[in-house]
Order: sequence, then C-alpha cells, then structure tokens
Amino acid sequence: MFREVRRQNRILEDEVRITELLQTSEYGFLSLGTTENGYAYGIPISYAFDKESNSLYFHCAPEGQKLDILRENDKVSFCVVGVTKPIAEQFTTLFESVIVFGKAGIDMSDDEKRKALRLLVRKYSPDYEELGEKYMDKSWSRTATFKIEIEHITAKAKY
Repeated sequence: MFREVRRQNRILEDEVRITELLQTSEYGFLSLGTTENGYAYGIPISYAFDKESNSLYFHCAPEGQKLDILRENDKVSFCVVGVTKPIAEQFTTLFESVIVFGKAGIDMSDDEKRKALRLLVRKYSPDYEELGEKYMDKSWSRTATFKIEIEHITAKAKY
C-alpha cells in the first residue's frame, strides 16, 4: 500500500529515536489532500503524540478549510523534522525526519477531546496544567480536536 523508501541507506530504524521525534518536535506539517480549487493543502500545526493509542492529537477552530477537507477525505500524512545541519562544503544536509500516514478522526467524544487537550497542555504548557483545565472549560465550545490514527511510519536520517 505504501511505497518503499527509495534511499534505503537513509532509513531511520531506531524506534526510540522515532518515538522521541514524535514526542518532542515542536510542530509538524499536516498534508490533507486538495482544496475545492484543486490545489494541494498542507499546514504547519502543533500536535501531541500519544504512544499508548499510537495517535497524534490536534486542536483547531470548530470550522474551516482543514475540517472541510478532512470530511471529504480522512487520509492524511504528517511530517516532523528533527535536527538539520547544512554542510556547505559538501553540498548536503544532515537531517532526521518522520512521516506518519493515517486516517484523521474528527468526530471525537467529549472524553477524547479532553484527553487531546490535556496532552497538548502537558506538551506545550507543562507547568500550567491546572490553569489549562480552566482554559479548556472556558474555550470548550470554540475548540475542536481531531486525531490521526497512525497506520504507517517512515523515518529517514543522514548523520
């Protein structure tokens, strides 16, 4: 179903490092398909990885182009990039990246929505979890969440 990575010598097989990149990268790029005008649509977006459910969680406004596209096609990819370092004199770049493929779920229960928001608070505002709970309650009706259930992962690196 998924193509093999062309540069086999670049495959990152270290599961610990892959998980670390998914847990700690500040943001990633979500590729969603195409808009009504036929252009590809992708966005940088913050997220939280839940290893237990093998899912990525996101928050957004309750309406907009992103959700419209996901309603039409739930198949997405999400890419995070770790360390990069150009090596000018060799005309190359050292890098590491992970791409996950999966289906986006936008119809989440209130319990799972709260779980998603808690994961995001824990990742981005770990010293403010109590305040985060109050903020969630205050912003509940104007906040949506969705997740990607990971089906396939590819990871590459050049060190």
